[in-house]
Amino acid sequence: MIISIVTPVHGEGTRFLAEAYASLSTQVLPDGWSWEWCVQEDGSDVNAAAHLAADDKRVRISSSRRGGPHVARTMALARSSGVYVKTLDSDDQLTAGALARDIAVLEAHPAVGWTTSRVVDLLEDGSTRSFEHSDPLPGRLPRGSAFAFWVEHRRPRIHPATLCVRRPLLALLGGWMALPASGDTGLLLGLDSLSDGWFIGDTGLMYRKHAGQITTHPDHRAGPEWEARMSLIREHAEALRAWSGGMPQ
Repeated sequence: MIISIVTPVHGEGTRFLAEAYASLSTQVLPDGWSWEWCVQEDGSDVNAAAHLAADDKRVRISSSRRGGPHVARTMALARSSGVYVKTLDSDDQLTAGALARDIAVLEAHPAVGWTTSRVVDLLEDGSTRSFEHSDPLPGRLPRGSAFAFWVEHRRPRIHPATLCVRRPLLALLGGWMALPASGDTGLLLGLDSLSDGWFIGDTGLMYRKHAGQITTHPDHRAGPEWEARMSLIREHAEALRAWSGGMPQ
């Protein structure tokens, strides 16, 4: 059985690939499981291989026309083969046991479609700090609960950079929303509209904070683009909620 890890990479993100690989190569999986790492170059001039010294057949690098990180993630999904699909940004790092915990939950709970986990921020000096938002209690996340929190607070309570998803559910949604940013939030709320999730209380990701990341762009949290992204994400989730509960009247 295979779990696929999908990683978009462009520009400055290449300099962190070796550390992302190191965090992946040390993962210990349950018997009978293996991983593949689908690195998707967002554009033809990325040359991710130059930043990965390891000759590891589990690492699969490909490129596609520049479309942004969420398009690149979806292209990585298209050439992956795992029954579960895990996201890992090129500048982030998995913690020990992260993949095994995702697999354990999804194997033990067939009605759960996706998992997320606790996150710590990885600062530029190498230190870490707790993620700024309060986490839910570990365990099942009832369908619709992520949407309810997002509507009230205009931000997700759980971090979409930690998602691990059953392949058929991810395929049903067509992968990540093709937005310049927040496509992973759109996916999270889409998943929440269709299935229960599960929050893993152990830290599963070190989320790197640095000046070159997409979240530092001035349009990320305010302005006309932000309003348009949030409007479409909400409309997408509400449409899925209506259709999954029955044909809209």
